[in-house]
Amino acid sequence: MPQTDSKLILQTNLRTYFFESLSSINAESICPMPESLIYYSSDLLERFCLTEDYFEIQEGKVREKILGMKLLESTNLSSVEQVRVLRDVADTSLLVSSYFSDSLRKKVVDASYYSNIGKNAYERLNNVSPHYLDIPSFYHMLATSFDRVGLLLKKFSVQSFNTKEQSLFDLSELFNRKVS
Repeated sequence: MPQTDSKLILQTNLRTYFFESLSSINAESICPMPESLIYYSSDLLERFCLTEDYFEIQEGKVREKILGMKLLESTNLSSVEQVRVLRDVADTSLLVSSYFSDSLRKKVVDASYYSNIGKNAYERLNNVSPHYLDIPSFYHMLATSFDRVGLLLKKFSVQSFNTKEQSLFDLSELFNRKVS
């Protein structure tokens, strides 16, 4: 049986681990992202660490979230419910299109579909509730930085699973590109 090189993570909580890991990757970038985006991303990874958060139960059956439909239906909800649904759609789209992008190989839609849904949901969320950590227009900033945050999460995924070393080089060109 081949020996695997696994590591034990010793942190008081997952958010701290995610924040330190993402900060380290971000520090290597030519144009690092604001710390608030790193904090949000680490919070996101912690909130979605259970696989049950990627699915929903309908009629007693576990099903994938249909994010495009949820985005469309959110316009008919109260503002409190819109915030919850839009954030769920945007956050799920961000993780699926980046950290779990390898899972899209067998799907009809690709990462750009989830990217577009996520950007749209964050922009709409910004219109309903623009503040996060008292930062005005935070979700607009997240929408415009969606691809860069996604690239950071993808790079973290690759490093975490220590697979596909070649993809680190493929991603480095995009990760180090300045975005205006």
